[in-house]
Amino acid sequence: MSQNNDAALTYSSYLKVDELLELQQPLSEGPEHDELLFIVIHQTYELWFKELIHEFLAAQKSLESGDTHYSLSILGRIRTIMKICVAQIDILETMTPLQFNSFRDRLGASSGFQSAQFRQIEAILGRRDPKAASHLLPADKKRVEDLMSSPSLWDSALKYVDSRGFKIAKEILNRDFTLAYQPEESVQEALLDLHRKDPEGSLICERLVDIDEGLQEWRYRHVKMVERTIGHKSGTGGSSGATYLASTLFNPIFPDLWQIRSKF
Repeated sequence: MSQNNDAALTYSSYLKVDELLELQQPLSEGPEHDELLFIVIHQTYELWFKELIHEFLAAQKSLESGDTHYSLSILGRIRTIMKICVAQIDILETMTPLQFNSFRDRLGASSGFQSAQFRQIEAILGRRDPKAASHLLPADKKRVEDLMSSPSLWDSALKYVDSRGFKIAKEILNRDFTLAYQPEESVQEALLDLHRKDPEGSLICERLVDIDEGLQEWRYRHVKMVERTIGHKSGTGGSSGATYLASTLFNPIFPDLWQIRSKF
């Protein structure tokens, strides 16, 4: 029975290609040529966000189990996916302001701020802001809130550092995970010690810096893309557009790893 089922499986049926290609449904009349590109890019982002959540959660388990090599592999994959997310902005920027405005009014109240999966990623990376999920549907809101009350990727990294013999205070390892992590001098001293004495462990830290830098790069490119497309007009859904996005720049997610740079 299973052999017959396997024989019937095709590229298209396995990947649900027909269903996938039915999901791009422009709303503009004509429709406007560039609306399809806009939809494809943002649907692709959501697929990558799904994969990033999958990889981040696996990275946390791997770090907490002390598996250096698998952790390096997953963290490297995450950074590569983030590079792809940045590269997609190059494609969006082939669309001029006039081309975007030809269908922008059809977007109504929809906005990238409503991406529940991106809010989940932010929560995994340590964001602790109840307002970030307030506008989401109940099921999505609960997913974000659950992640905001769970250990972040940085908390998992600190367990890894501690397991390598570079002790992290118990009150930090067992802190209240509903609160945002604050930089700790004692943690920075442990990280410096790890870098000097544990080359393998230091590679994990550098991969985390890669991810931090990658997110900051994505945010910067996103701001500039919005500025060149709509200037400083309000975003769809009533958001402040580029003004809000600019406020998220240069906020590292792993501040301890940046603060030790001047201490080597």
